[in-house]
Amino acid sequence: MLKKTFLILSGFLLLGIGAGFAVMNQLQPVGNPLRVVLVEIAEGASLSDVAEQLQRQKLIKSDWAFVWLGRLEGLDRKVISGEYEFHGGMVPSTILEKIIRGEVLQHTVTIPEGFAMSQIADLLHEQGLADRDAFLQCARDRAFIQTLSLSVDILEGYLFPDTYRFARHMRPELLIETMVAKFRQTVREEDHGRAAELDLSLHEVMTLASVIEKETARPDERTLISGVFHNRLQNNIPLQSDPTVIYAVHEFDGNLRKKDLSIDSPYNTYRVVGLPPGPIANPGRAAIHAALYPEATKYLYFVSRNDGSHKFSTTLAEHNRAVRKYQLRQRRRTS
Repeated sequence: MLKKTFLILSGFLLLGIGAGFAVMNQLQPVGNPLRVVLVEIAEGASLSDVAEQLQRQKLIKSDWAFVWLGRLEGLDRKVISGEYEFHGGMVPSTILEKIIRGEVLQHTVTIPEGFAMSQIADLLHEQGLADRDAFLQCARDRAFIQTLSLSVDILEGYLFPDTYRFARHMRPELLIETMVAKFRQTVREEDHGRAAELDLSLHEVMTLASVIEKETARPDERTLISGVFHNRLQNNIPLQSDPTVIYAVHEFDGNLRKKDLSIDSPYNTYRVVGLPPGPIANPGRAAIHAALYPEATKYLYFVSRNDGSHKFSTTLAEHNRAVRKYQLRQRRRTS
């Protein structure tokens, strides 16, 4: 672009030296490269609209020269909307080039492992990257989910936690497609084969991985907790996992009560034997690996020590003693 513009301006100079210098002066930088400005170009904005906006924000000297440059290059109908970052030391031709290429500003967002779908929606909304309700509606849209070649009702568990770079005002479908694509890159062919060896579907693996993710943040405990859950599943013992109950509690306030353990829900693993109907969060690679490769153990129980670790037991009597030691005494101290 720059070479073509230079040649045209050189020809213009031959026709009128004074006029040529005047135009070239208007197409010079405003001056201060340290002055960074964010510019939001609205959907459907014309080149004239953009030029007026840039001049108003003191990023170009002349709106008419900017429009003239765009029309000279045949780019006046190629404005791409979005959020851009410019500085005062940029020449108008470079600014124009960024706009017609759609080089919009990318924002970094990290989705933590174990975040539920609603938490991801909240995070994207807080950072101005997506409307919360629109994101959740899309993640529950069965017709859209089918286009992703997933046979699930909602996308809980399949929005892979990672660090992403998103532009503002991206359609929620594009955000979700990016996360699901990352999930597909992470869950490899051998993982599918391993799931079959365990007589589990991939959906069941993701469900178990999500429960493991919510039960512990300790890398050294994941495969052991997985081993406990595999043992309970094989012996038709309810998982009795608090995080699955919490997932079912409407507007959970952070305090799991005794009455919550008796709610009628397929996610209440105190009442229902087997896995819940789907993931309760979006697990990371380590939790998925733990679900697929449980540690060989005879443990059937575990309870929190209130320091991030767990006490594991093989018998109910041993487990009840651990509960009295680590949970009931703790409650007496804090009551």
